[in-house]
Amino acid sequence: MQEPSMAQHRGSERARAYRWAVDRAYQDAALPGVSRTFALTIPQLPEALRDTVTNAYLLCRIADTLEDHSALEPGGKQDLFIGLQEVLQGQRQAEDLAKEVGLVLNLNTPTAEQDLVLSLPRVVSVTRGLPEEHQEAVKRCVSIMGGGMARFQRLKSPAGLPDRAAFESYCYYVAGVVGEMLTDLFAMEVESIGERREEMMELGRRFGLGLQATNVIKDVWDDRQRGLCWLPRDVFADVGCDLEPDEDWSADPAFRKGIVRMVAIGTEHMEAARTYIHNVPVSEPGIRRFCAWAATMSFATLRRIHKRPGFVSADQVKISRSQVRRLALWSNYGAERDGAMRMVLAWSGRGLPRPLVKSNGDG
Repeated sequence: MQEPSMAQHRGSERARAYRWAVDRAYQDAALPGVSRTFALTIPQLPEALRDTVTNAYLLCRIADTLEDHSALEPGGKQDLFIGLQEVLQGQRQAEDLAKEVGLVLNLNTPTAEQDLVLSLPRVVSVTRGLPEEHQEAVKRCVSIMGGGMARFQRLKSPAGLPDRAAFESYCYYVAGVVGEMLTDLFAMEVESIGERREEMMELGRRFGLGLQATNVIKDVWDDRQRGLCWLPRDVFADVGCDLEPDEDWSADPAFRKGIVRMVAIGTEHMEAARTYIHNVPVSEPGIRRFCAWAATMSFATLRRIHKRPGFVSADQVKISRSQVRRLALWSNYGAERDGAMRMVLAWSGRGLPRPLVKSNGDG
């Protein structure tokens, strides 16, 4: 059998590079359709990280779509999560899983998310073209997230999660592991972060927990309309609210007390975000901007909830577009100035309860 010529080999390499570039262009075009926020924040990162973080976000969004929009019982969804892990490990064809998922998506799945799931082969193609160490960080994140989502498919209930430990475990699988992945990637590119990697990994995990805790509190009424609740029952039981699915929570003063407790828990984890951002050197303003935009918006949302614990829709506590722009501008200014960043983070979280436990890594 004749060996391929050097010219044939070069042609094959060019074809692969071209296909990868086309798939990379697809993921850049797909991102704004599924997240306008990340479409704005990811370009703030160092160029070496943008493709990887975009790819990781899209894979996580695919996992989230499997959880929220597939018309399957928990066991069937678990099979899909396992299938996604197998695709990333090269044990299954992405095309086969995309076809399988396409058959079970709900009719109300947003068009952009349908397209993303059906384009799984293109997204995975980009994953396989990333630097080896980047690939490992992304695969670890998506694998842990998928496994955790499969577990919580069986725990989800309209009456909430059993306790704070289960709540924080849920937040870890949805967002804490993303904080770990991002920290892993930052440590690969920034020497000073790599030197304190262990501390930053824990802070990154807590940062993610705080962001997700904020989302759970804000979205409690939307989730309830879907027959779900991710709040911890023990926290609410301590103030006299049992989270009974048939009760009118909005009329219960004890429920509002529970929401205030939840704001304190979210604030406790978000204190780690302050330390995390201050530990990123001012020589990396892009990473500081990326993190500060998320942190300040979370603090601002927690403030609005704390001031109005009796809210009955996410719109009542959603921060305005003008406030988003203001926080982004101030975060940009603080990205290269430590003193200014401290002021921005303090101002965005003013009036929030002091953390129940000092954040790991705080001096």
